[in-house]
Formats: sequence, structure tokens, C-alpha cells
Amino acid sequence: MLVLVTGGMGYIGSHTCIQMIEAGMTPIIFDNLYNSKSSVLDRIEEVSGQRPIFVEGDVRNKADLDKVFSQYDIESVIHFAGLKAVGESVAMPLEYYDTNVNGSYVLTAAMRDAGVKSLVFSSSATVYGDPASVPILESFPTSATNPYGRSKLIIEECLTDFQKVNPDWSITLLRYFNPVGSHPSGRLGEDPQGIPNNLMPFVSQVAVGRREFLSVFGSDYPTVDGTGVRDYIHVMDLSDGHLAALNHVGKKAGLHIYNLGTGNGNSVLEMVAAFEKASGKPVPYKLVERRPGDIAECWADPAKAKADLKWQATRTLDDMTQDTWRWQSNNPNGYPEV
Repeated sequence: MLVLVTGGMGYIGSHTCIQMIEAGMTPIIFDNLYNSKSSVLDRIEEVSGQRPIFVEGDVRNKADLDKVFSQYDIESVIHFAGLKAVGESVAMPLEYYDTNVNGSYVLTAAMRDAGVKSLVFSSSATVYGDPASVPILESFPTSATNPYGRSKLIIEECLTDFQKVNPDWSITLLRYFNPVGSHPSGRLGEDPQGIPNNLMPFVSQVAVGRREFLSVFGSDYPTVDGTGVRDYIHVMDLSDGHLAALNHVGKKAGLHIYNLGTGNGNSVLEMVAAFEKASGKPVPYKLVERRPGDIAECWADPAKAKADLKWQATRTLDDMTQDTWRWQSNNPNGYPEV
């Protein structure tokens, strides 16, 4: 089974490619290397025993995509490629709409022209905005509090409209909660370029000595300890969710929407304590003002994915923190430059 994986050199994409290879699929990675390094390919091969096909290209360039679709007999597409930093999206909204929205439009048009009718889209729990209650169901109203979240929501709406008039297509929208952790081998992990935008890579960089302290944004939320609560999901569980989507609904016509989360929430300070336990290292932090657009708590009701996809998160908070530390301590500066 040949599957085109856009953004397959990134954090979630690379882990998913390993799981795909181990399941007997052949990923074709399509990536412009804007926010990733080519050495990721060597690590995927090292861990999985197979080197994925790699094509350097940009999802906004239809000629690049047309060439790939004409060269390979692709059955499905998993679409990870995009920009993903909330704060950056506020400062650079046009770039986010161009890369995320326009890129998804061009990709879908290339799929249509090639006759490929199975798409799994990497969406986000940010499409729920500031939810009225938790846990969050797929049926909750959607909204956006920043350009990143709005770009994901616009893509979802475009794909929904497209699927209505192309009812033979299978389009799956996977709404991720907070991916953390790394491959248990310690050879693949999250390697953000510049200052990390997500909690766990920042925590691990503090523990390994790359950064002095963690800034905890907001300590007066109505939560267990005043800090924000999120649904942290191991990247390997998230990767397994993509395979489950391909296997269970990838060939089933319709629009399929699923939350991928654990169904549990942990606060920022609980995550810091768990990481200190896993690493044996102190994680100094400072309590600072809330960030605009942040919400108090957010976690999933993943029951629909369990029922339809036969999938559920199985890895624990200890797994998440231990695997993160194994990656960071063995690769203090991330992936090597090639």
C-alpha cells in the first residue's frame, strides 16, 4: 500500500512513517524541509529497517505534486505538512493561510486530478476554540482563537464542502490534542527549530541544560493547581491512530471526524513533576502572566475513535516523559545537520 505522507519528515509524520513501515505499508514522504532535517530519513531507516521514498517538494506547488502522483500508484494521502505555532501565527497570519490553507487546497486539487480519493488530514483540537465544557466531543461547536487554529478550521470546512459534492471520497479529520514523547528507541523525537512552542520540548531542553528555566504561562486558572490543563498524548499512540484511520475508514466513503486524545487532563506543573521524576533532573520554572488566547482546560472524549477505529491511547504519562528524556538526553541538540 503506497501512501503519500506530506510533512513526513516532521515530528508526528516521521513517527507515523515508522509505524506504517512496520505495518507493511510504503510511505512516500513529500516534504520541503522547511522545519525539519534530512537526517530524519536516516533515523527512520535505522529504526524501521526500510528507507522511505523521499521527494522534496512543497504542497503549494501543484507541479511537484502532479509529478509524484503520476510516478507512483498512490492509494491514500496523510496530510501533515503545515505551520503549527500559535504565537507565530498571530505575528504571521498570511504565511499561515498560504502554507496551511492554500497548501491543502493545492494538494486536494492534485489528488482529484490523479483520481486519489482517500485523505487523512492532520487537524487540531484548537478547532474547538474555548470549549464550554470538558471532555470535548466531536459534535461540539467549532471556533478559533488564533490564525493557526483558524487555518485548521478553514481547511476542515473546505474539505467538508468538497466531500459533500464528491461523496465517493473518504476524508478523515483527526483532531489531535497535545502530542508529546518520542520513539522508545530514543532515535526519533521532537526537534523544534529555534525556541520551542510546546511544553515538553521546552521542559526537556531546560533539563538537558539548553535553557535556563521554563516560563509557566498563567497560575490563576480554575484548575487543580492554577496552571493550564491539557490532554497529552504519546506520539506513538497518535501515530497508531493514523494507521487505524487508514485501515478502518480510509476506503470507506464519507466524512469521518475523530478526536485523538487520552481522555485525561494533566496540568503544566504535573507534567513538570513527571518529567523531573523521569529524568532525575530539576526543571526550574517561573510563573508568568497568561498568554492571550490560552484556555484553562482542554481534554478529549475519545470514545468515537475507540468505537469506529478500534483505537485508544495505551501509553502512560511515565512512558511520555521517559521517552522524551531518552530522546533529549541522547540528542541534546536534536537531529544532526547533514
